[in-house]
Amino acid sequence: MAEEFTLRRIAVPAFGPSIIWSVGAGAVLPVIALSARDLGASVGLAALFVGLGTLSEFVSAVPAGVVVERIGERRALVLAGVADAAACLLALLAPSLWVLGLAVVLTGPSGAVFLLARQSYLTGAAPVHLRARAMSTLGGVTRIGLLVGPLIGAPVVAQWGPRSAFSIAVVAGLLAAAVAWGAGDLGARGSGGPASERMPVVEVVRRHRHVLLTVGLGVLAIGLARSARVVVVPLWAEHVGLTAAQTSLVFAAAAFVEVVLFWPAGTVMDRHGRVWVAVPVAALVGLGLVVLPLTTTLAGVAVVALLMGVGNGLGSGIVMTLGADAAPAVGRAPFLGLWRLLSLVGHNGASVVVGAVAAVASIGTASVVVGALALAGGAWLWRWLPEFDPRRRPAPPPTP
Repeated sequence: MAEEFTLRRIAVPAFGPSIIWSVGAGAVLPVIALSARDLGASVGLAALFVGLGTLSEFVSAVPAGVVVERIGERRALVLAGVADAAACLLALLAPSLWVLGLAVVLTGPSGAVFLLARQSYLTGAAPVHLRARAMSTLGGVTRIGLLVGPLIGAPVVAQWGPRSAFSIAVVAGLLAAAVAWGAGDLGARGSGGPASERMPVVEVVRRHRHVLLTVGLGVLAIGLARSARVVVVPLWAEHVGLTAAQTSLVFAAAAFVEVVLFWPAGTVMDRHGRVWVAVPVAALVGLGLVVLPLTTTLAGVAVVALLMGVGNGLGSGIVMTLGADAAPAVGRAPFLGLWRLLSLVGHNGASVVVGAVAAVASIGTASVVVGALALAGGAWLWRWLPEFDPRRRPAPPPTP
């Protein structure tokens, strides 16, 4: 029954919309700055445009959880897919930088709702003994989509210019919404229930502050380490004289390693416990950041990047799995919104920490500092995570 459930009941309603939507996102990500430049933005302003969507998603994380709880996962996925398609259509037709900026900002809330809806669905649908594999597969198919998107977008952009890539995201958003709407099983498991079963966000924080302040802080450290490597590695590669093409090849090799590891990661978490993946993720990425300043050649940078790629690949779905383990039955979607917020704090804070340290010291020092924070996060997870791991023992009751 478990195998039948995995293949027949999760594949279409959860993974289908996700991979379609991520193809559109992957096609758009490389062209946001180029689209801004095409409309007359300076290099600095174009770079700012890239962060607008992430900042908007950060602000929308908790409200998105409330939306998912009120209308259910199926309707939320459909709404998010259509809204994302509309935002990308606006970007495609944008006559000015202001309109393009508005369109990019609007992709943040739709992305937040989409991500939380699919995670909330899997949290309620997947049995505990298959939960990590379900979440790691969700992370894996998303990464596949993000890799495929630029490949589909490249010939389109070559023919019609940077903004034409948004047309792929328009189609992807509508297709993802259609698949979600057609997946009847998803509707049967939506979280939108009677108002008496809902819980205000403030109450969710009060009841579950213990796990948010323990495992949640570890999740923040994982997000910080993962994002910091994307900032630090290219800057260090430039520092030691590598070309942009060489750096791209290093990232491509690391990305391949990450994709092939998502299923083994979920299997280890389900069979042996979450701590056996969460701690190695923080340790490998943290160690890589600490030793990166010791490298001076293409081979050295590549080896360290691959080491961090192994760590990041093992972490496919780890944040979503930990959130699903800790999520309550009532107030599940708002809790997952808070969980996502913690992850985004680390994700968005990486560039700030790296930039601040590099400004007063050097990029090498910044790499070591963030690596040390990641290692500390791994030790923190080693201390607290077993207390909440459903494969080891039941989680304690919520704090009254």
